[in-house]
Amino acid sequence: MKIIVIKIVIAITTNKIKLKILGGIIQLIIQKKFTIADGNFERELFGNFDENVKLIEKTLNIDVILREGNIILIGEEKNVDSALKLMNELHQTVSNGKHLDKQSISYSLSLLLEGSEQKIKELEGTIVITQRGKAVQPKTLGQKEYIKLIENNDITFGVGPAGTGKTYLAVAMAVKAFKRDEVSRIILTRPAVEAGESLGFLPGDLKDKVDPYLRPLYDALFEMLGADKFNKYLERGTIEVAPLAFMRGRTLDNSFIILDEAQNTTSEQMKMFLTRLGFGSKAVVTGDVTQTDLPQNKKSGLIQATEILKGVPGIGSIMLTDRDVVRHELVQRIIRAYEKHDKREEFKKEERKKAKMQEKTFKRK
Repeated sequence: MKIIVIKIVIAITTNKIKLKILGGIIQLIIQKKFTIADGNFERELFGNFDENVKLIEKTLNIDVILREGNIILIGEEKNVDSALKLMNELHQTVSNGKHLDKQSISYSLSLLLEGSEQKIKELEGTIVITQRGKAVQPKTLGQKEYIKLIENNDITFGVGPAGTGKTYLAVAMAVKAFKRDEVSRIILTRPAVEAGESLGFLPGDLKDKVDPYLRPLYDALFEMLGADKFNKYLERGTIEVAPLAFMRGRTLDNSFIILDEAQNTTSEQMKMFLTRLGFGSKAVVTGDVTQTDLPQNKKSGLIQATEILKGVPGIGSIMLTDRDVVRHELVQRIIRAYEKHDKREEFKKEERKKAKMQEKTFKRK
């Protein structure tokens, strides 16, 4: 029997359903209209050089056209229906004062493809307004959960890869608590294993010694408070920076304490830090367990603490993933690639162990 493959491509006109037959497969190509009430949503949706819309078109395999104040969605029915759901959620997001960018569009698309597009609205809500008027908001569901944990617990562990916002959001929550007079000071600390925990041989005073290692925290505080307030609080000691070793023997009352790069703490250091917490204080411990600088024979205090303290009332813990990365999308792909590599290496390691055990068993026989 001879098979005839028909290939027809028909131009699409307004409000008509067209039939497309490609390679013998019949597809219904439809178009639906999404009406926009103002130009703000149009600007937010399309983005710089139409980058947002291009991402939507590529992901959902549709065409998005702006025509006479309307968004025209063209493609297969299921894809167009998905796009229409997305438009409704994004329009609500913009109506609530939130801006759209490539990262937020990408995350919204991932929720849409999971059938969880209604969760997009859960990302609304501002933590703090920066000195320049920028609203600091959670950008992923993981970040939203992280913020909730900080609000509801005295100690929170935020563990995850670079770019997940764990340090930045911790600083935002510290500034929020400080502005509401919930705490009287902000304390920033971290282990400085790169230069030796004592820091004794480095030039300058304590601030000069620690500054290079706390730069991400400084940058976030500088952005949220502004230069004048930041420097004023620093001079008064309202914002305090100290290496982790200097926490020993102190009790920290009415403070918001952030321990950054906690994967580089030893078990002893972590226990010492956690027991410094005084009345009216909160602590946020952040780190990336895949980037430990400790000697191989030392177990990370962060890893051990999250295991030991799991389920203890008043302590929250979250593991952020590559899905929570809010940097360049390439960073997500890099993290995934490394995770796959680590899993392969771990599998090979386990296989070598099994082979050695079998070899020993065979020799005994």
